[in-house]
Amino acid sequence: MNRILTNTETAAEVVSSDKDHVWHHIVQHKPMLESEPMVIVEGKGLRVKDIHGREYLDAVSGGVWTVNVGYGRESIANAVRDQLAKMCYFANSAGNIPGAMFANRLTEKMPGLSRVYFSNSGSEANEKGFKLVRQLSALKNNGRKHKIIFRERDYHGTTITSLSASGQIQRKDQYGPFTPGFVEFPHCLAYRAPNGDDPDYGVQAARELERVILEEGPDTVGSVILEPITAGGGVIPPPEGYFETIQEICTKYGVLLHIDEVVCGMGRTGKWFGYQHYGVKPDIVTMAKGVASGYAAISCTVTTEELFTEFLAEPSETLQYFRDISTFGGCTGGPSAALENMRIIEEENLLENVTQMGDYLMDALHGLKDKHEMVGDVRGKGLFVGAELVRDRQSREPVHESVAAGVVADCLQQGVMIGRTTRSFPEFNNTLCLSPALVCTKDDIDQIVSAMDNALTRSQP
Repeated sequence: MNRILTNTETAAEVVSSDKDHVWHHIVQHKPMLESEPMVIVEGKGLRVKDIHGREYLDAVSGGVWTVNVGYGRESIANAVRDQLAKMCYFANSAGNIPGAMFANRLTEKMPGLSRVYFSNSGSEANEKGFKLVRQLSALKNNGRKHKIIFRERDYHGTTITSLSASGQIQRKDQYGPFTPGFVEFPHCLAYRAPNGDDPDYGVQAARELERVILEEGPDTVGSVILEPITAGGGVIPPPEGYFETIQEICTKYGVLLHIDEVVCGMGRTGKWFGYQHYGVKPDIVTMAKGVASGYAAISCTVTTEELFTEFLAEPSETLQYFRDISTFGGCTGGPSAALENMRIIEEENLLENVTQMGDYLMDALHGLKDKHEMVGDVRGKGLFVGAELVRDRQSREPVHESVAAGVVADCLQQGVMIGRTTRSFPEFNNTLCLSPALVCTKDDIDQIVSAMDNALTRSQP
């Protein structure tokens, strides 16, 4: 790593400025009145340093599943710098070189999808998908086929409309009223289902989508949005047969399938995109976070050519085209970073590493489950895994969220950053979450699991 800021007065000034003027994300600030915020100043690989020089192993890729290829990638920074010096920005009503080249490279990885709409956050990317559904309904169905179905425990963003599609009640609390026309159907977590041990549970859980479509009226439902693996809702991979049945239902009732890859996309699960494990053919795919590994802001709403052509018309038909704009969707830094990010994933064989290290991590977590009664369930895919904590394995009663928070805090004291479900549900904020960078090694995983082992040993439900 490069030189860390060591001047005491300068460090104190930064901390003071942060404490007095920065409104941080998803944290209660009152405790900071008596303590200082963490200020991260440098990173390399999976390791970061704070302003006082303390080093941490980051097992959550920037705290929110983002820095997929690790910190300190000079080639990405250089690609962004070189492009910005030449042409930094122009509204995306015109094209630019990195945008065109990345859209081409991206869709090569996504057979059946061909069009890329650029914006700058996952929430915004999902909003674009919702607007496409609503406008298509207006153009083709007199506005009737406008409803969007979402799944309990999934999360799709922080704006009012993307929160309208959230299946996490605590994230929605105090932010209503919400956008009408969004309808929930049940989750697919086998561990929390009465018949979760049934080998047909995946099909049964998917059939809940059909039940809701029929209740709402198939002629009113435009799309269903799903995470391929539920992320902040507890790291929930789909049971066997689930997505195949979802695809069948969508085809049967003419419902567009919108897959939210904001977390899983760009290699997190061992394939380019999470949905590619399950044999589905989505109409809309959204992504952000790992697209450029956090080196620049970029998100994408990717569609089929068939959906794109629904918006083609003569210029005289003034309201036919997709009348949407994202200001910073025209910034060239995002696609420049994304191109180099993709090159790194390919040339360093990181998808293969994700599969190998993911298996190693899962085996290690099962070892923790064998050792600690508090670990009720271990689940995930690739380098995207969760461990659900319970008071009692027989009843599966969840621990209070303070217990999970205590484990996270203990790991941090050991120099390892792990995540957890946070203020999403009244009862089920009890899952520890791991998503180390795609470059992680067995030594990294050993350090992560050792810290968790120590913390679980010291913890009491």
